[in-house]
Amino acid sequence: MKPPEKTPTTLEASDLEQITATTLQHYAASAESFREGTRDHDVSQNIAALLRHIEVPLPFSILDFGCGPGRDLKTFRALGHQPVGLDGCPRFVDMARADSGCEVWQQDFLQLDLPTERFDGIFANASLFHIPAQELSQVLSKLYATLRPGGVLFSSNPRGHNEEGWNGNRYGSYHDLDAWRRHLAAAGFVELEHYYRPAGLPCDQQPWLASVWRKPKT
Repeated sequence: MKPPEKTPTTLEASDLEQITATTLQHYAASAESFREGTRDHDVSQNIAALLRHIEVPLPFSILDFGCGPGRDLKTFRALGHQPVGLDGCPRFVDMARADSGCEVWQQDFLQLDLPTERFDGIFANASLFHIPAQELSQVLSKLYATLRPGGVLFSSNPRGHNEEGWNGNRYGSYHDLDAWRRHLAAAGFVELEHYYRPAGLPCDQQPWLASVWRKPKT
């Protein structure tokens, strides 16, 4: 991904509303092409990274945070787990429900309303980077709260040098590993592993930072 067009200072409520509305409008307008363009993306490495760290009996209760059209919901369900999707784009929610047969919640990432200690794992694949850095703490605290003790959070985000702003009609925040660690540790998570993607390439050709985190059991 190219660098964003600007780096903001403090975002007001009206800025956050515009960020949400414009980004969701982009996805709604391109929903069909997005589904076709990502249908065959291989994220098996990421799915395996989440599942291998969950330490409770099968099946796992999993929140697919930013589930999009439902590709990964179908995979989790086929593996015998109990996934629930969440996305802010109404078109994606409809697609995901129809394609996966799973329960899917339509929620704004910046105004989450999640049940307490509901999930064994959260799969946040290419979703958390849409959250402005100043709002990340409150979002992570809600994800932390909806995990059961010992639960696991997976995230994969395009990495950068802690800049944020607009890429066309999508807003993004591009953290490096040190900054991402600080955000997650501040929310109470303990790091389990991290890696860069795609696998097998030089680091400068791996634009994605994947990481796995646990909510402590006590």
